Amino acid sequence: MAMNGGDVQGLKGDMPVSSNLTNGTSKKLHSLSTCTNGDVDSKQTEMGTAAPARFSFSSEPTIEDVRRMQAEFTDERDWNQFHKPRNLLLAMVGEVGEVSELFQWRGEVDEGLPNWTDAERENLAQELSDVFIYLVELAEKCHVDLPQAVLRKMALNRLKYPASKVHGSAKKYTEYKD
Repeated sequence: MAMNGGDVQGLKGDMPVSSNLTNGTSKKLHSLSTCTNGDVDSKQTEMGTAAPARFSFSSEPTIEDVRRMQAEFTDERDWNQFHKPRNLLLAMVGEVGEVSELFQWRGEVDEGLPNWTDAERENLAQELSDVFIYLVELAEKCHVDLPQAVLRKMALNRLKYPASKVHGSAKKYTEYKD
């Protein structure tokens, strides 16, 4: 099933049909260099040292593409009878537990997971995908337009946590004084 006129395809039976994802181009975000598809690039600072790099996601598939692929997958198996909001929430929480197990007993883990094997990274990618798929389907079943909800929530967070007050602090917004 083609999505938004792009090359992303859905699932046919249990086999992926196609997933021709685009890499996109490097973009600047908050004065740091970013790349897509899991690549990380760094920007040289005035001192000649590399500044921390930002990770960015590939542009496809979109959240709507994921919703459509999962809806097709669920429809093909007649699983909508089981995919009610409560069940989806509990399934998602279970998958979050599986993600937690991957981090358990490791102590602090550096960004980019430099000490993880490729197999550990792939296992994490699969478990995070399970969480994301359940989240998207839960939002669908609850009729929450997730991208729009994120925009509203980010605007609210900017009001609750103005950079001028909270820069470098992990306090809750109720602890800040005007």
